Amino acid sequence: MTSENAPVTGDSGPELAALVAGASVDVPDFPKPGVVFKDLMPLFADGAVFRRVIDGIVTHHTSDSFDVVAGVEARGFVVAAAIAYATGKGVVPIRKAGKLPRKALSASYELEYGEATLEVHEDAFIAGQRVLVVDDVLATGAVSYGLRLLGAAGAGLSRRAGETRAPCGARVADCLIRLRCSSPVRSR
Repeated sequence: MTSENAPVTGDSGPELAALVAGASVDVPDFPKPGVVFKDLMPLFADGAVFRRVIDGIVTHHTSDSFDVVAGVEARGFVVAAAIAYATGKGVVPIRKAGKLPRKALSASYELEYGEATLEVHEDAFIAGQRVLVVDDVLATGAVSYGLRLLGAAGAGLSRRAGETRAPCGARVADCLIRLRCSSPVRSR
């Protein structure tokens, strides 16, 4: 089965997954030859589609299941901020190196086209917070390194919310990834 006819799936159901895949664009050979960039800008630019996606995410991840949303740079910020706004929660950025003004924790990882480092303020989470981690594409490893950063910042890294706590008592409530690389998207 090729990516063109593979079923579209997602935690929030096939309808929402199909909406995301249909509103996204493959950009071949960006940022370097052999890499296919998943462009979500058309989805973000279409207000009706973007609202349906955010509403679907909020319905799936009920607002009482998390206390704060952590968005992985950069497109994860857009989704995380929209979820935080829709649910009345706060948002914590997981940034590229050198972008945060205060003392931060960092983790480096390999990309298809180089290396990257993510950072989060070391005091980003408080005791008892449940964190919904948001990234846009499962491809580069940024999510797993973002989760390592959350662990270093005090978030317990358990898929079963609340079962593992770090010294500050925060924990990962769930991890949301909007588009998996095997999802079919239209090419430009």
